[in-house]
Amino acid sequence: MDADDDTPPSTPVPPGTVPADPPPPTRAQPPVRPPEPPYSAPYAEAAPVPSPVTPDDSWPATPASPPAVPAEPPSSAPGSAPSSPLAASAPASSVEYVGSGPPTYDAEPTAMPVADPDGLGDLVADTVLDGARYGACTLRAVSQRGDSARYRGEPRRDALLTARFGSGDQALILVAMATGARATPGAHRAAAEVCELIARAVGRSHQRLTEDIQAARRGDLKSGLHRLTDRSLGKLRASAAEQGVAPEEYTASLRCLLLPGHPQCRTRVFFGVGEGGLFRLRDGEWQDIEPRTDTDASGEPVLGFGSPPSETPSGDRLTMDLGIPTPPSPYEPAPEPPRDPFLFRASVARPGDALVMCTGGLAEPLRGEPAFCAYLARRWSGRTPPGLAAFLADAQVRVKGYADDRTAAAVWEA
Repeated sequence: MDADDDTPPSTPVPPGTVPADPPPPTRAQPPVRPPEPPYSAPYAEAAPVPSPVTPDDSWPATPASPPAVPAEPPSSAPGSAPSSPLAASAPASSVEYVGSGPPTYDAEPTAMPVADPDGLGDLVADTVLDGARYGACTLRAVSQRGDSARYRGEPRRDALLTARFGSGDQALILVAMATGARATPGAHRAAAEVCELIARAVGRSHQRLTEDIQAARRGDLKSGLHRLTDRSLGKLRASAAEQGVAPEEYTASLRCLLLPGHPQCRTRVFFGVGEGGLFRLRDGEWQDIEPRTDTDASGEPVLGFGSPPSETPSGDRLTMDLGIPTPPSPYEPAPEPPRDPFLFRASVARPGDALVMCTGGLAEPLRGEPAFCAYLARRWSGRTPPGLAAFLADAQVRVKGYADDRTAAAVWEA
């Protein structure tokens, strides 16, 4: 019998002999269709997105910890700690939200921001995730669109920038995050620009900054970073003027963290302006270490910083001595709006600490929802930092009533 014959054998197969596999059955080939002409019609415009239904350490003092809250469900508790601090990561979170009830919006992105075919470089990703390990610390950073922006198809107003300057023991890691002004069309551009401005300034001065951090020159650090911050914000205001936009519309809050790469240096430096949060997780308890408004900060003078107002609430300018409203002079430029005070904190970390810097989108639920605060405390306690996926899952656990963008950087000390 031929090997290609698919007729079953008429005689039994001797023991120990494996017959050849029959070939697959022959299938009828579909009829060949003529090629279609190329589609040359322009794409139809998409329907508009409907409107949503309204529905230190040794330097700073240690504040009190938040109130206790009910225990976390067993299903979301992290696994047992591995033998090595960095041998494994905490499991991904299975909790979607905490608090009194589910949030108003969907848990996943809904609408994408509208795109300009001639300005595709202006697009902003829904989520940005990064991480690194240098010296004695492990860094995790994330920035994601809030539930409200995801539903409305608005771009993420938060910006995140991570950069390393130098190498070896002289390396300096910068984490910069910013939030653009609410309800302004170029908010995401302003946030990204101010992050690039401060990163460029820090990068050009990173050698001196690294020396000051390793030598614990707190005064030099404070005055130097104050000047770099003020100059960066000044360039942002100049950019607003070039675009013909009001300075209060093309502005952003700014928060930065400097981490030295030297394994023996545990000094962590925070600086910035505007709203947000700075927290430390130590021995399983949160500490709100946001710097208080400093009225005696050194550096170049800043209008509205520790000085009387230059105008009345209605906008009338005041004379220096009598406080009499006077009309603005046509020969003088209009007064600049008051700026937020400069914030600074330099602290010494301890093994096991977790330092968290974040924008208002995460700081507000941390301060306002005890269940969320306790959940992250259990997830992020200990010396085992979570992996990128687990950190993202933890940072995006939602809380009803808090739908803004969330940007956070956490540093675990080994």
